Amino acid sequence: MDQVNVTRNETGNATAADEYEWTQEVMFKIRTAVLLLIVIMAVLGNLLVIVSVMRHRKLRVITNYFVVSLAFADILVAMVVMPFNFSVQFYNEWIFGTVICDLWNSSDVYFTSTSILHLCCISVDRYYAIVKPLKYPIKMTKKMAFVMLAATWLSPITISYAPIFMGWYTTKEYIQTRELNQCEFKVNKPYAVISSSISFWIPCTIMIFTYLAIFKEANRQEKALHARAGNAMLMHRHSREVGDKNGALHINANTPTKDRNILKMKREHKAARTLGIIMGAFILCWLPFFLFYVSTSLCDTCQYPEVVTVIMFWTGYFNSALNPIIYAYFNRDFRNAFKNTLACAFCSFCKRSASDLDAMERLDRRSSAQLRVPIPSRRASDLASL
Repeated sequence: MDQVNVTRNETGNATAADEYEWTQEVMFKIRTAVLLLIVIMAVLGNLLVIVSVMRHRKLRVITNYFVVSLAFADILVAMVVMPFNFSVQFYNEWIFGTVICDLWNSSDVYFTSTSILHLCCISVDRYYAIVKPLKYPIKMTKKMAFVMLAATWLSPITISYAPIFMGWYTTKEYIQTRELNQCEFKVNKPYAVISSSISFWIPCTIMIFTYLAIFKEANRQEKALHARAGNAMLMHRHSREVGDKNGALHINANTPTKDRNILKMKREHKAARTLGIIMGAFILCWLPFFLFYVSTSLCDTCQYPEVVTVIMFWTGYFNSALNPIIYAYFNRDFRNAFKNTLACAFCSFCKRSASDLDAMERLDRRSSAQLRVPIPSRRASDLASL
């Protein structure tokens, strides 16, 4: 009887062990597939952004200089940073030595800081475009944009490659006890506070205040547009009473210019909304990581599972793949450019080139402008929709 019980126990333990191994294998495959998908999405999506801006003249504006540079930084994150983290998850150890470990940690800090500084530049660009539109052509020139981009790419070196390769970022105990098959980013308290402030906290504070000012001004302009639309409808009603027999609308020479200003203002608002969503997505992806990074660096006795670190890192990495999706969903110009670029990429003969797309957009705008003047009802409905 005892022998039977022992046999049953051994069989049960073997079955439990088999189920555990099967579960671990399935989880490993799912994790590998998800991480590879994030890498591929980040590379292809941001490459699509760069190619689309290069191919379509309508997208070649100063704001999109920062967007293209941000996309390039996200591509480098996917190609330089993510593969090393993926190798750690695949092999469960570090296999590249201490020098590559320092290079990987430096690149991780560098590109994260570069991304958020790009978003900070974009918020400043949108601030001048909407809150101070008269100063925008003077302040935000191509030369100023290139100066801002140069500062964005060069300044993060001071908290990434320089302190990490010099050993200023970590403790003496970690340098003396670090192992070849481990690549931990063990930082000291001063470096944790300074690097997180420069990389995240200070730029995020600037972005929050600039976008609050942007949305406050956008709401004010929106109310002004609605008031102008109401006045335009009253003018249309009066002009229809005193107009000619065909019902032609008598307008002054300044009306087309005002319409162009209104349409330009609406485009600025849409661009600010899209870039504001991108900023919000970045904060949601990286805020948990920086909270975790600062709290664990300042707390000497805190214990946490390794899986938490993996989740925090890859949640932040996922932001590099998220930006092109936001462009495609919220920005019509980018959405049309993406469709045209993908059609050219997957077709052996492109039926519609980038120049054709720009020509069609100009033709649509010209035809809509022609239809807007002679038809009073169309003009009233257009202004009411603004």
